[in-house]
Amino acid sequence: MKPSTADSATLRLGSYNIQKCVGLDMRRRPRRILQVLDGMGASVVVLQEADKRLPPRPAALPHFVLNEAGWQIADLGGAGSLGWHGNAVIWRDDRIRLTGLGHVSLPGLEPRGAVRVELDTPLGPLRVIGLHLGLIGQYRRQQLLHLTAEMSDWPELPTVWAGDFNEWSRQPVLDHCAPQMRFLPPQASFPAPRPVGALDRIALGRGLSAARHGVYSQRPAQIASDHLPIWADLVAD
Repeated sequence: MKPSTADSATLRLGSYNIQKCVGLDMRRRPRRILQVLDGMGASVVVLQEADKRLPPRPAALPHFVLNEAGWQIADLGGAGSLGWHGNAVIWRDDRIRLTGLGHVSLPGLEPRGAVRVELDTPLGPLRVIGLHLGLIGQYRRQQLLHLTAEMSDWPELPTVWAGDFNEWSRQPVLDHCAPQMRFLPPQASFPAPRPVGALDRIALGRGLSAARHGVYSQRPAQIASDHLPIWADLVAD
């Protein structure tokens, strides 16, 4: 069932690992990703694997394709990249304004990072953290602990984390690493044709709740990437 578009009291945020716009049919189709984004109905979307793998890591989902569809882009990259370490934040709502952005390098064997975007939204000020954690459990935990420590030095602001956490366990492993965040109940989003793993997650800080949340599975989402996108309707407490 297609989730309903968020009403004026909520802000729909989505998270989507787009696998460099290469679908399960092995075809790179950026506009197919846009079809999925349109169907999900989110005003703000955090993307993972938004850039191609090799330097200079050009955008897999080109800027002009997003601009033509009315999406605005946080300038987190460079040299044509859409994001940083493949993480990007886009939005499509005239009421939303960008007020700040930055990067957080994450420890581990693999090169990983998180992006930070501050927005003025219909709910008020909002900090969005987009991340794609490592494949090895001990480093995922280190990465969350490092991010938590970084956040302790930032001004207090309603904050949401969203991304591909690469965590297969349904136990509160992530919650223990970030007690100041509340992870929404996990729902399977990987692999897209028959999801069994809740790798994609959303967590909320103080001042935020979710009226609804879910996984978007309508066509062409089941073939556009190996992940299905997830979404949450955010409410200011």
